[in-house]
Amino acid sequence: RLFLLALFIFKTPNSLLISCSQIPEAWRFDCYPERGVVVTEEMCHARNCCFIQNSQAKTSGRNGVPWCFYTPEYPSYELVSITDTEIGKVGKLLRNKKTYYPKDIDALQLEVLYEEDNRLHITDPAEKRYEVPIDVPVGPKTASSNPTYTVDFIKEPFGLIVKRTQTGTVLLNTSIAPLFYADQFLQMSTSLPSRFIYGLGEHRSNFLHDLQWNTLTMWARDVPPMELTNLYGVHPFYLSMESDGMAHGFFMLNSNAMDVALQPAPALTWRMIGGILDFYVFLGPDPSSVIAQYLDVVGKPAMPIYWALGYHLCRWGYKSSDKTWNVVKEMRNYGIPQDVQWNDIDYMDRALDFTYATVNFSTLPDLVKDLHKHDQHYVMILDPGISNSLPSGSYWPFDEGKKRGIFINDSNGDILTGKVWPGLTAFPDFSNPDTHEWWYQNLKSFHEKVPFDGVWIDMNEPSNFFDGSLNGCPENELENPPYTPGILGGTLKAKTVCASARQKISTHYNIHSLYGLMEAKATESALRKITDKRPFVISRSTFPSQGKYSGHWLGDNRSQWKDLAISIPGMLTFNILGIPLIGADICGFGGSTTEELCVRWTQLGAFYPFSRNHNSIDEQDQEPTAFSPAARIAMKEVILLRYSLFPHLYTLFHHAHISGHTVATPLLFQFPNDEKTYRIDKQFLWGKSLLVTPVLEAGHDYVVGYFPKGLWYDFHTGDSLVSSGEEINLQAPIDKINLHLREGSIIPTQPLNLIVSLSEDGLAKGDLYWDDGETLDTYEKDQYAYIYFTVEQVLHNHEEAAYITVETVSFYGVKVEPENVTVNSQEAAFTYRDNQVIYFHIVLGSYWLQIRDDFVHFVIR
Repeated sequence: RLFLLALFIFKTPNSLLISCSQIPEAWRFDCYPERGVVVTEEMCHARNCCFIQNSQAKTSGRNGVPWCFYTPEYPSYELVSITDTEIGKVGKLLRNKKTYYPKDIDALQLEVLYEEDNRLHITDPAEKRYEVPIDVPVGPKTASSNPTYTVDFIKEPFGLIVKRTQTGTVLLNTSIAPLFYADQFLQMSTSLPSRFIYGLGEHRSNFLHDLQWNTLTMWARDVPPMELTNLYGVHPFYLSMESDGMAHGFFMLNSNAMDVALQPAPALTWRMIGGILDFYVFLGPDPSSVIAQYLDVVGKPAMPIYWALGYHLCRWGYKSSDKTWNVVKEMRNYGIPQDVQWNDIDYMDRALDFTYATVNFSTLPDLVKDLHKHDQHYVMILDPGISNSLPSGSYWPFDEGKKRGIFINDSNGDILTGKVWPGLTAFPDFSNPDTHEWWYQNLKSFHEKVPFDGVWIDMNEPSNFFDGSLNGCPENELENPPYTPGILGGTLKAKTVCASARQKISTHYNIHSLYGLMEAKATESALRKITDKRPFVISRSTFPSQGKYSGHWLGDNRSQWKDLAISIPGMLTFNILGIPLIGADICGFGGSTTEELCVRWTQLGAFYPFSRNHNSIDEQDQEPTAFSPAARIAMKEVILLRYSLFPHLYTLFHHAHISGHTVATPLLFQFPNDEKTYRIDKQFLWGKSLLVTPVLEAGHDYVVGYFPKGLWYDFHTGDSLVSSGEEINLQAPIDKINLHLREGSIIPTQPLNLIVSLSEDGLAKGDLYWDDGETLDTYEKDQYAYIYFTVEQVLHNHEEAAYITVETVSFYGVKVEPENVTVNSQEAAFTYRDNQVIYFHIVLGSYWLQIRDDFVHFVIR
């Protein structure tokens, strides 16, 4: 903060210059961010920047203090005018000195839009430049009447400062480094109010990002999850916790390749190679509100079909429908719940989309019919690559697609040829509405043969076994931009299609990272028409607003303990990105699991919002039925536990759909004033109340968990513990996952039981959302029941409520054994245990639900 003050002083007239050596290392902003370059003093001075070589590092930047960095007076834009509008302010920016990147944009129009009290929108409405084609709210006609932020401007070099009105905390300060706006290089830096930054997906990392010279690259890429590289999805949104427990968010609406550079000042720099500067600041003030405000812009997640909550089984390498069927039958024989069976690409004929192998998978239609007979469901994989090398007239998807002109073209206007599993392929252009209709017709035709229930869309970054295409890519500024972010492979075309490829709405250069979103949107729309039920879609590649159309899994992980642990921050990150239907491959995808690892992973996976066991071809079987009786029973019990919690989990998804809440919730969301929770990503909550503390290391029969201050109850036994905000050693034998209920909560389970965890003053609350589990838009059509328990007041009634009957109620924390328990003035049999737990059964019908009365009154004497 002292250095920032010095910068402000420097920028006033007649102030003394700050020498390069006086700029603290943490505040040095990289003037030479290009990868793989050993920066020399001559190179740096050619950019008119400071040069101080760091003897601790062999090269400048990325993972160390920059050798070449900007001076505080480095030329940028000048704010030459600023005027008020009905919704905010509009300003004009001019650049008077060229930068070292080509095609500077010399004049910018700045629009500052006070859209809501807690939402600020800042954009450059540049003409004839690409803008991200996702729906965002149209700003109101008048500015917010009571904004929780102030916006100040520094005229030269231009800077923008956003503060929280209540506390004066600086949330955004772009004056700390120069603004760049060239045709293929946009750069903006900002200070951060703390080191607590989350989001910025998709990357394999801790939930809390490392600010020690850490650069996160965004450009959708097919690569097994690894640290320090760009992965499947792109999400330029971050959540920041402030020093007083308040929170804010920042969303950069840009889909071009980018780097986000974090440094310990704390500060952050956005570097993008196209598009415009279009960003939002969300004022919260608590982290849950920040996420809700972000999702008000990009869209709240869809309400999943009920069976999506169930246990899913898949593998690449079942090799036949009969083998797949045998796995299902084994699960049934052992009484292990399974709602969904999947197949990977081995079900296809020669890896061709919309086909199935007529020999090895000849019984696939019968398998699906059998699944449906047992109230189970079937999901199949689809890759976007469509074979283009079969004889003309033999493969309708390509022949018809070529006829309709729905494939991505190369820069010459010919169909671009790549290579994936079926060999040489063309790629559908999902930015073209005609492609959506073609995709629907293919899905509908295949559904008539194999009545699948959901679709798994994979390889949709899009993945390509070539770099670019069969014929390579041209040498031009789209393929070789002046600045290339730190993309795995070093070029935009690495294992995908050419950046210069032509699509309906733009070049692939601009919309590459939107491919998975656009395919998900097409698939969701098709399934709505085919099934007339809520679509179930799981996508590998994702972008903001994806939760409206699909869920996600964390990709091709490995059967290793570190992959088990890192799945929690991945799950939490996607919950704050608005994609709560998220999970990792249980027991790991690549490599062979061990029995202990698979048991512990099944225990954690039972609390993924999306719970799927999936592994790779030619690896050891890892279905629950493949292990010893003891392991199998442990897995069965925790899967049954998940199923018992469906009413609670379904209600959490309802709140995500309606209000933008998280399902799997970081502890800091519920305890924002407890800084100890800010780094926790080995535990998490379901919603607000159910704390999950899994074992994540081999050979352990205990686990250390952090319990925020308050009263907590063991979910399994009702035993209570009072925490002052401390770590507690918990026993965790191989057949147990630790779950604890927060005081003051009511959790509905099935068969319908209410678990009431009383606060110290004897209060509790909870809720239940219920509908038929599959009809489209039940909340929007008023076809649902919603019950709020305080004790139990009906807030909304519908015929769905006629199917709700409560069998038992459990009260945790009743300090003295009661003489009797009555429900609506009628006595109920009960059991009281020494650990202050009451269990009692409800006599159904005469005075309890079918939700005919407004109140149910419990009296415990």
